[in-house]
Amino acid sequence: MAGFLHPSIADTTRGDVNSSIQSTCLTMFIDTHCHLDAPEFDADRDEVVARAQEAGISQMIVPAISLPTLAATLAMRSRYGCPVALGLHPIYERTHRDEHLLALRNAIAQVQPIAVGEIGLDFFVAGLDAQRQTDIFAAQLKLARDFDLPVLLHVRKSQDQVLKQLRRFGVRRGIAHAFNGSPQQADAYIKQGFKLGFGGSLTFERALNIRRLATDLPLESIVLETDAPDISPSWAYMQRNEPAYLSQIATELAQLRDISLSALAAQTSANAREALNLHFP
Repeated sequence: MAGFLHPSIADTTRGDVNSSIQSTCLTMFIDTHCHLDAPEFDADRDEVVARAQEAGISQMIVPAISLPTLAATLAMRSRYGCPVALGLHPIYERTHRDEHLLALRNAIAQVQPIAVGEIGLDFFVAGLDAQRQTDIFAAQLKLARDFDLPVLLHVRKSQDQVLKQLRRFGVRRGIAHAFNGSPQQADAYIKQGFKLGFGGSLTFERALNIRRLATDLPLESIVLETDAPDISPSWAYMQRNEPAYLSQIATELAQLRDISLSALAAQTSANAREALNLHFP
């Protein structure tokens, strides 16, 4: 399977896709954040990819989380044609070693990912070392600057600290994944040159802040994502998330913004291409 839209998958595998997804299959979306390499997909990854294709997902961006999993991430590029980002996720700061940063630099130089990621700061999870996270994040922002690459950001309870580091290293391109900050913080990311990622969380009626942001922010600053297998939408709550759900998420966002689904798909895909310097439709 050399490419994501490989015909053999579509011809031989038909997922049980919701009819509302099937009706949008000609409207193409980019999932800007999908952990297709996660173990949760090991049993049926081909079928997951087939359902995504049938749902109109034209491409999935797969970010790495640690050095030991880089091979699995890169396999998503070779098997399905998924663009990949390489980085060390802040949640796993206890397992990251200083030598991993050198190995990451070498990997970036060798395999030429589209971005450095998933990187950032997580001050929500208890027990993580904030200073160690910050040191690892800063080193990876330096890599992004050195290789002139955008970044895929993980940001939880750390919006202002992340913005401070972006300004420090002059990184002005990328995506703030699963954005859930204030309107003022959103504006700061936009002024820094970043797009803001929205996914399954906006499908919950009680997620008032996220729904308000997704509705009110400039459409030119929004990209779509699933974070599959995590951050499942409301109809799959407590179940595995998957990229095929992105078209339903987009349908709900289009309704919130009172625009056509095709207009939403066109603009968010253009935003993703701009943020990550992508060259596919």
